Amino acid sequence: MTADPNNPVVDIDGRSLRLSNLDKVLYPETGFTKGEVIDFYATVAPVLLPHVRDRPLTLKRFPDGVEGSSFFEKNVSRHAPDWVRTVRIDTPGSSRGSEYADFALVQDLSTLVWTANLASLELHVPQWTVGPRGGVREPDLLVFDLDPGEPATIVECCRVAELLRDLLTDDGFTAYPKTSGSKGMQLYSPIRTNDRDHPREYAKRLAQRLEHECPDLVVSRMTKQLRKGKVLIDWSQNNTQKTTVAPYSLRARPRPTVSIPLAWKEVASCRDPNELTFTAAEGKDRVASRGDLFEPLLSVDRPLLRADTGNHG
Repeated sequence: MTADPNNPVVDIDGRSLRLSNLDKVLYPETGFTKGEVIDFYATVAPVLLPHVRDRPLTLKRFPDGVEGSSFFEKNVSRHAPDWVRTVRIDTPGSSRGSEYADFALVQDLSTLVWTANLASLELHVPQWTVGPRGGVREPDLLVFDLDPGEPATIVECCRVAELLRDLLTDDGFTAYPKTSGSKGMQLYSPIRTNDRDHPREYAKRLAQRLEHECPDLVVSRMTKQLRKGKVLIDWSQNNTQKTTVAPYSLRARPRPTVSIPLAWKEVASCRDPNELTFTAAEGKDRVASRGDLFEPLLSVDRPLLRADTGNHG
């Protein structure tokens, strides 16, 4: 340990890491500090790590807090410790003109704390994993991002989530909800597929079906003029080049809210957005009392999503 308590050197599983500026406030509205961000991630690590392991991580960094500038980071910092595992992924058409990026893989607590120490408030991952030698596997998760257009809120998202759950159940899939930690929510289902395009195509069909059946509640198109008072079912999150905020990730909102798994009874009973808004402290309490509600997503027994899934005539 160093003499400076605000910049200590810590040992995590035999790896040495210098933390910095622990007293720096990253959420000014609540006074939530960088040290508290690191503590949150260290506390929820047992439930968070299984959901990001082997998934190339995109960091959203806020070095000056949520009211300052931010940036997404795919390429691992050149100052990263040598024990941070990376994987090179092709990124054709990148806005930065690079054909590949070296992503971090957050496989363990030490790497998770390292990302938090970079003021990486948000962790974003794809719906696929990489193999032990870096090869990209086919998607193993189906995701629907439910985004409410004002004045709609997460309450309307809950009603859409229930409709989606029923369609998925009819097709042999099980759905698991979580808050986005922002305005909306996400719905996940564990799958296996032999074609990376099938999840996106299937998700689009379900979104379009609900838009047709519930035109006053659901929209499947991104056009902003169409979204007022409705819930966008963003099926495009299943594009293999896209990422979604990870379970148990903090969000860069005025308060340190968390993207947290929900029980379906919470979704069914929700009548006020505040009922499904959870801060870091509340998130830690939920994990302590409920464990990982997303644990079923880790099962190796996953139903097959075929090209004709969801084609009901």
